[in-house]
Amino acid sequence: MSARERVEQFWVDRGLPRAVDIVLSDRIVGGWRAAAIGAARGTVLELGFGSGRNLRFYGDDVSEVLAIDPSDVAWRLAQSDIARFGRPVTRVGDDAALIDLPDNSVDTVVATWTLCSIPDIESALTEARRVLRPDGRFRLVEHSLSPKQSVRRFQRAAQPVWGRVSGGCHIDRDMVALLAGAGFDTSTLDARDAFRVPPVQPWSWFVSGAAGLR
Repeated sequence: MSARERVEQFWVDRGLPRAVDIVLSDRIVGGWRAAAIGAARGTVLELGFGSGRNLRFYGDDVSEVLAIDPSDVAWRLAQSDIARFGRPVTRVGDDAALIDLPDNSVDTVVATWTLCSIPDIESALTEARRVLRPDGRFRLVEHSLSPKQSVRRFQRAAQPVWGRVSGGCHIDRDMVALLAGAGFDTSTLDARDAFRVPPVQPWSWFVSGAAGLR
């Protein structure tokens, strides 16, 4: 491994989880989290659990959280929030594309700004559909490919460099199309610019809401 590759790997393993924790803090995006996942219920499977930022937004209807996350650093950062949560939180895997849970075993799947970073997103969504009960909901807020041509061009041009420094994050994924292709009903999802400042538009076309099964 070259010196540059070692630096990049150190950043992805150690620095990036902490940077993400700051960028996705409650002060900046807490309102989006609350709106997307506040109505979660029952057994929740969270894809990309991270440092546990979502725990404080779950209501009393959530009985337990099953966490998927590849980062040991983020899991350690989550321990204080897990202790305060007061209900079971179990890390059940590190790969959303291969979930070790039975079919139809969870009431809610949650993803907040994490589908962008899953390498095999199609398999992850197929797995999410498999473990979700027929009356369950996939609750999410994710950034997505913009409908604006100028922004789309930038997203696609920047992706090769951005993906390398961001731990595999994709700013050029069409989240609505991906969910629909995996068998989810996307008709009730909302999509809009979260922040209208031009420099952040490639990262701020947010898709949010709850998708059921078709």
